[in-house]
Amino acid sequence: MERAQTLEEFYKSKFKWIPAELKEGLGHFNVFKLDPFVGKNAKPLPYNRKDFYKITLLIGNNRIHYADKTVDCPNYSLLFGNPMIPYSWEPLDDNQCGYFCIFTEDFFSHFGNIKEYPVFKPGGDKVFILNETTVQAVTDTFKQMLTEIASDYQFKYDVLRNLVHELVHKAQKMPPAASATATETRGNAAMRTTAIFIELLERQFPIELINQQLKLKTPAEFAEQLAVHVNHLNRNVKAVMGKTTTQVIAERIAQEARALLKHTNWNISEIA
Repeated sequence: MERAQTLEEFYKSKFKWIPAELKEGLGHFNVFKLDPFVGKNAKPLPYNRKDFYKITLLIGNNRIHYADKTVDCPNYSLLFGNPMIPYSWEPLDDNQCGYFCIFTEDFFSHFGNIKEYPVFKPGGDKVFILNETTVQAVTDTFKQMLTEIASDYQFKYDVLRNLVHELVHKAQKMPPAASATATETRGNAAMRTTAIFIELLERQFPIELINQQLKLKTPAEFAEQLAVHVNHLNRNVKAVMGKTTTQVIAERIAQEARALLKHTNWNISEIA
C-alpha cells in the first residue's frame, strides 16, 4: 500500500499551490465540485490512506473500495474517508460529477470530537447509497458549503463545521450500503490490528484537565492492551501506516500539545 497522501500533496497535485494555513499548522477545511477531477481525462485514484478527512458525494455509477470491502454504487453515493482507513473509488462510466470536502481533525479542535462518529471510526460504515430525495438534500448541503466558504462572513467556519455535522447525521440516519468483504489476507489482519491500536490511542484524547495523564504511552503498553507481542504490533503498524508505532504515538501527542497551546492558557510545563 502507498503511504498516506498529505494535504500538501493533495493541493500540489490538484492546484500547484498550498494554502497558507497549512504552512502555519492550523486546522483546515475546503470544499470543491468533483467535476474537474473526473471523466475521461481523470487519473486513476490510488488505494491509499489520506492524512485528512474527506466526505464525497458521487453522482454516477461507481465501485468503492475501503479497508477489505467493495461496494457497488449505482447513481448516487456518499463516501466518508478518514486518516486510518485506505480507500479509493472506481468510476464505472464517464458520466460523473459530485462534490467533496476535506478537513483536518484540528479544524474541529474544541468543537466536538469528529472522530467519535461511527462514519469515521474503525469498523464503522463508510458508504451510503442515496435516492432522488436524499441526494438532493446532500447536494444542497454541499452547495451551501461552497457559498459559505466564498463569503466574507466572520464566523463562516463555524457554519461550515455545522454543515459537516449535518452531512454526518444525514448519513447515520440512512441504511449503509451492502458490501462484499474481501477474502481474509495478512494485509487485512494488519489493517484491523492497526485500526484498533489507533482507536486505543485516540480514546486518550482530547486532554481537558491539567492533571489528566495518558495511560498508554509506549508500543509495549499498547501491545499488552491488544494481547499481541510488541514486535507483531510494530510490524503491522509499519506495514499499514509507513511509520513506526513510536512515531505514530509521538505525532499524536505533539498534535494534542499544539491544540492545547492554541486553545488553553496552560503554560508549556503544564502541557508537558
